[in-house]
Amino acid sequence: MKYLVIGDEEAVLGFGMVGVKGYAVSTKDETAAAFDQAIGDADVGIIIMTETAADLIRNRVDRYLFSREFPLIVEIPGRSGRDPNRPGLREMVNKAIGIHV
Repeated sequence: MKYLVIGDEEAVLGFGMVGVKGYAVSTKDETAAAFDQAIGDADVGIIIMTETAADLIRNRVDRYLFSREFPLIVEIPGRSGRDPNRPGLREMVNKAIGIHV
């Protein structure tokens, strides 16, 4: 199982330094193409996406979040930090499982 990162150049470069390959994206079309390649690769088990990249194709990303399908998608803050309008992990888990932890 491989990891793959989709995000801005800095994120891809940073993960590349520890051996994780990725796609540097800045537009919706680039992000969609990178996402298609990532989910089409049976060896990719975890896709790491910056929040900014994920927001460009939010509907597609949300179809995979908290699903039983692989690959698992993990969103990380970009270089400008965490989006204050984004729900926290606890809130997302509560919504996904339908109970409050």
